[in-house]
Amino acid sequence: MADTNLVDIYIQGERHRVPDSLTILQAYEYAGYKLVRGVGCRGGFCGACATVYRMPGDYRLKFALACQTKVEPGMQLAMIPFYPANRSTYRLSELKGEAKEVLDLYPEMLRCYGCNTCTKSCPQDIDVLGYVSAIVRGDLAAAADISFDCIMCGLCVSRCPAELVKHNAALLSRRIYGRNIAKKSEHLARRREEIKAGKFNSDLAGLKKQSKDELKKRYAERDIEAGE
Repeated sequence: MADTNLVDIYIQGERHRVPDSLTILQAYEYAGYKLVRGVGCRGGFCGACATVYRMPGDYRLKFALACQTKVEPGMQLAMIPFYPANRSTYRLSELKGEAKEVLDLYPEMLRCYGCNTCTKSCPQDIDVLGYVSAIVRGDLAAAADISFDCIMCGLCVSRCPAELVKHNAALLSRRIYGRNIAKKSEHLARRREEIKAGKFNSDLAGLKKQSKDELKKRYAERDIEAGE
């Protein structure tokens, strides 16, 4: 491989020359790291590969998912496979489904300074401060909607000066909203009964006999039913 295709990056302070076409995750593996933590779906959904990095001449700390971000010359980086964050213990079935229960379990949300550092550190560009504010004012519908794309990477926690575990509070908000507040789908309920009755057994048996390429083709050509 020509030298023009290689760039210097620094993984946890150690210099490595890697192809400039690689993602951070691929660069780790190219450099010889065997990842048993900090790697999951490789598609930007699981949040396992949270990464912090800096660029030459730039004082700002940057945040990314290692599987979705290409390496850049001079990048100094470290992955954070897990960020410690206290998580309250609860049984969803024993909660009443009230908005105040989120603050009862995560009262530290009331300490939010409103600095918005959490939003700046989110690799999903989620309005983290927005959903924290919604939790504080008891609007779980808004909190669930704003935080819907949260992948629980914990980067917002790592930068919060009030040390809030906001992603865990958001997860509880979505759970309460989905179980107790959101409108139930009659369409989904009917489909569940059809599945229990065996309506799709023959279709499933046919799918099991198809090859991977055939399944991909059918998936791409599928009709998407309208929701109710």
